[in-house]
Amino acid sequence: MKPRLAVVALIAALLTGCGFHLRGALNLPEHLGPVRVLASDHASPLGDLLADGLRRAGAQAATAADGDNVATLEVVSEHWADTPISNDPFGRAQEYMVRYAVVFTLRRADGRVAVPQQAVELSRDYLTPALDSVGRLSERERLVDELQKEMARAILRRVDAVTTSKEEVVQ
Repeated sequence: MKPRLAVVALIAALLTGCGFHLRGALNLPEHLGPVRVLASDHASPLGDLLADGLRRAGAQAATAADGDNVATLEVVSEHWADTPISNDPFGRAQEYMVRYAVVFTLRRADGRVAVPQQAVELSRDYLTPALDSVGRLSERERLVDELQKEMARAILRRVDAVTTSKEEVVQ
């Protein structure tokens, strides 16, 4: 039993020494104030996912009473593309790459840019059996849901990284 404890202690020491650490929670600057999310596509769930993530990070949701005096996380554009990447012996596409690109920016309540406009692109591959068109759609739909959730996390991490680094410079 003691050799196992020694191995666990050694692994813990090695992980600590290599600089590995878990990603912390998203922390927004306190002076950011209420935040409104504007999505280019109102039918896309990305806006709701971003608003939920901001709320969990401690940001106040903007209300009608706040008027225009709110910070704005704007999703400028969303773009989806499916690209065939392999074919079967009959020339039918068998494997696809779904790509999801989003351009966003964050402005403070006073109109200054907090996070400059930037793009985030994610992609995943999926197989499409030639005889299983129902399975193809369900796999792609699952990937779309996963990519939208991952995109919201990626955008919020970028917002966190930019606002945290600017906070350190100011202080």
